[in-house]
Amino acid sequence: MRRVFGVKKQTEPPPSIQDASDRINKRGDTVEEKIKKLDVELAKYKEQLKKTRPGPAQEAVKARAMRVLKQKRMYEGQRDMLYNQTYNLDQVSFAADGIKDAQQTMSALKSANKELKGMMKTVKIQDIDNMQDEMMDLMDVSNEIQESLGRSYSVPDDIDEDELLGELDALEADMDSVGEGVPSYLQPEKESDLDALDAELSLPSAPTGHAQMPAGRANAQAYDELGLPAVPRASIRD
Repeated sequence: MRRVFGVKKQTEPPPSIQDASDRINKRGDTVEEKIKKLDVELAKYKEQLKKTRPGPAQEAVKARAMRVLKQKRMYEGQRDMLYNQTYNLDQVSFAADGIKDAQQTMSALKSANKELKGMMKTVKIQDIDNMQDEMMDLMDVSNEIQESLGRSYSVPDDIDEDELLGELDALEADMDSVGEGVPSYLQPEKESDLDALDAELSLPSAPTGHAQMPAGRANAQAYDELGLPAVPRASIRD
């Protein structure tokens, strides 16, 4: 069968952009080396033209210099063409790398989008709103409980603050007008009332001297200078 139909030749894969760019750069380096050699040769002919006199010898040097100059110009054209090709390949390579990066980015975004969709199924905005509402209700109930526990039992709720402020001002005025330790509301309005108040507030004086003993008991028992029963001397032991 192989003799009849032959064998299919294996085709080589097309070169990549990087391979083509490397090959062109190598050719460009070769051409650049040739140009440098021609520059050295032209410099040598230039020195010979300075040293030779006008005549057949100088014309021969000029002819050789013109030939080298033509080769240099040809190589420079090839070098510029190769550099242009390299530039185009670099542009294509840059665009290809950008597309590859875009593909990887799209793949990563698709994977992340799929994961986000899976996570969003477990989290619902309505559940979050309901939870926030419940938290607000619980905080309100907690504040009401704290206010109820902190309420004073002896203070009525219907107290007028303006009335309290008036009483406080009156109390301060009374404290300013206090005389001889007696508040203004206890001070009498007339002198007769003041005398009566002094009589009511007067206290009996403390007793002084020896207390008088009853007559019937004067001989029965002796008393000391403080009016207490005296202790018999026979009962005192040294």
